[in-house]
Amino acid sequence: MTDANHLQRSLLEALGEIIEGTHVKRARHELRWQGRSLAGLFRTELVRRGFRPLSVAETEVRPGQRAPAFHLEGDTAYFGWVFWEKFSETRSRKLFGSVVRNAKGDWLIQISPRQPAKIYVNLSLTTPMDIDLPSGI
Repeated sequence: MTDANHLQRSLLEALGEIIEGTHVKRARHELRWQGRSLAGLFRTELVRRGFRPLSVAETEVRPGQRAPAFHLEGDTAYFGWVFWEKFSETRSRKLFGSVVRNAKGDWLIQISPRQPAKIYVNLSLTTPMDIDLPSGI
């Protein structure tokens, strides 16, 4: 194996650990290595691992479910979930909320169904959640 192939394999393994959440906490990740952007490689790896570029509106999750997703801003990836936030028995909203929080404890990145932004979502990994405690995600 050449050094270039070994490096490529090592980078793919590192990105895979971010995507899968193994050995690395999925949160905010700078996608740069030695001054080089890895955002394109990360997108390719997301798709290879079952994540699809969808808007929040296009993401099919029911209240009481959450789907893992990544939002990319330049060379930074934010992990979070697409889920329904319940305000009352009659009022709720679907959103992407990052696991990274702001100073007030709210989701640092929030994307509503009205926003056209594409996030990378893996619907095959949708899991149940407590709709009454979305901050626990």
